[in-house]
Amino acid sequence: MADKKKQPAGLDTPRLSRRRWFPQVGVSEESFGRASEGFARFMGTPKFLVYMTAFCAIWLLWNTVLPDKLQFDPRSLNYTLLTLILSLQASYAAPLILLAENRSADRDRVALENDRQMAERNLADTEFLTREVASLRIALRDVATRDFVRSELRSLLEELDAAKADDAADPDSGTGRQGHASS
Repeated sequence: MADKKKQPAGLDTPRLSRRRWFPQVGVSEESFGRASEGFARFMGTPKFLVYMTAFCAIWLLWNTVLPDKLQFDPRSLNYTLLTLILSLQASYAAPLILLAENRSADRDRVALENDRQMAERNLADTEFLTREVASLRIALRDVATRDFVRSELRSLLEELDAAKADDAADPDSGTGRQGHASS
């Protein structure tokens, strides 16, 4: 086999050595997204606000009222550690909330597309049924209705009654059975 020499990579080719510096984290996007949505949902509840308020109130009371030896974030330093913790929490909360909103927008987009497709199917079904009803109406124009059949039967019955009455009134006319049989 020919000896393959490594060609120097151009500036547009990523270096493979970055993998050694930044390990690959095996977190699926779906599970991370679900977790971020859960966190964002929890942050929007009164329970979270009560917990956060209680945490800050206890922190401030502890570091204000207790003796200096027991304080871990003294008032004299303007509660620096509390400020850093709240900033860190906010810096993580904002992207997690944005991620949850993006996932929600994606779900809404999919639901909207499904609704649009369903509306198109419903419209096509409605148009088909409208055409079928119209064709049935056209076909029913040629079908004898009950009233038409009754009127035809009445007129036929009247004609038969009239013919019977004529035969009874003039037995020698030859239109009866006897005249018909002799011909």
